[in-house]
Amino acid sequence: MSTQTTPDLLPHDLDRALLVGRAWRESPRPRPVLIGVRHGEVIDISHLGPTMADLLERDDLVEALRSAEGESLGTVEVLLDNSLAEPQRAPYLLAPCDVQAVKACGVTFAVSLLERVIEEQAGGDPGRANTLRSELQALIGGDLSRIVPGSDEAMALKRELQQRGGWSQYMEVGIGPDAEVFSKAPPLSSVGFGSHVGLHPSSQWNNPEPEIVLAVDSRGEVKGATLGNDVNLRDVEGRSALLLGKAKDNNASSAIGPFIRVFDDGFDIDDVRRAKVSLRIEGQDDDFLLQGESNMAEISRDPLDLVRQTIGAHHQYPDGVMLYLGTMFSPIQDRDGQGQGFTHHLGDTVTIATPALGALVNRVGRSDQLPPWTYGIRQLMRDLNQH
Repeated sequence: MSTQTTPDLLPHDLDRALLVGRAWRESPRPRPVLIGVRHGEVIDISHLGPTMADLLERDDLVEALRSAEGESLGTVEVLLDNSLAEPQRAPYLLAPCDVQAVKACGVTFAVSLLERVIEEQAGGDPGRANTLRSELQALIGGDLSRIVPGSDEAMALKRELQQRGGWSQYMEVGIGPDAEVFSKAPPLSSVGFGSHVGLHPSSQWNNPEPEIVLAVDSRGEVKGATLGNDVNLRDVEGRSALLLGKAKDNNASSAIGPFIRVFDDGFDIDDVRRAKVSLRIEGQDDDFLLQGESNMAEISRDPLDLVRQTIGAHHQYPDGVMLYLGTMFSPIQDRDGQGQGFTHHLGDTVTIATPALGALVNRVGRSDQLPPWTYGIRQLMRDLNQH
């Protein structure tokens, strides 16, 4: 599926990275298992916890993973190859989360804030985007990325834009005190490395959103990070913010992986803050190539602030949270005609990568034509009871 070589898909410091994930096994019986990576070998570590949520709750997580033994499922290269095969062959990677809530933060970068306002004012029409982009930049002026959300400067800009008729609900969550945090997908519905991601069949204007995803336990502690593709339907959400659920939560519209890299003395939240997340889109039917980068240093709200706004005394998640942090990259490169901007074609290969976390690779399909989501919490409970 991907033109990249296997080393490009793994953390640059694989030998020291503490990686956990989930894989599908067919023997001795079909089921998902927890996995770890040690010296390039994937081992079944299901004995450390029935679910990934349980594993991440452990106070001795780092020590347990460093000393864990388990049945070998082969090299990590074999699992990556199995996951990229069509059809996938067991054992292959699943999304590294299971029963956690999957939440996402929107408009956390100035660039993505402008693009959300454009979607809203364009009413879902990509042909109006370029004109609106110029008008908005002239109206707003300055560099939004320098404005601290909720600050006196941000509130002064809000009043000015309201007076000039330029305020927006996206501006409110972009520079106001409260972040946008929404439910991206139900537990167990996210797809993993190598799987297809889905577009709703009604959408004609859409894009991937390359993001870092934090793995947060039930106490609000960040235990690690991974990569995510928050598949986005610009025309659907652009028609109305009340269509956010339809725009964001469809079959295979949430991709997470390949592994969760657990925080330890070699990787922590500061590495997330410094990360640069790259995006590569390769067209199958038109040889289209788009490459871009999202620099986490330009995020408008600190990742830990986004965690605090998601989970705390005001809102509990007893099974933990997988939290998409948002992206600054909204592709606008013309693809199908001048002024039409970017939209996906079926068959596109999307690669989201950063050196410390490896790469998440998925191919684009239609939500209604991809395998339906059938493995839910009741099936997981049945499989755990048979263990």
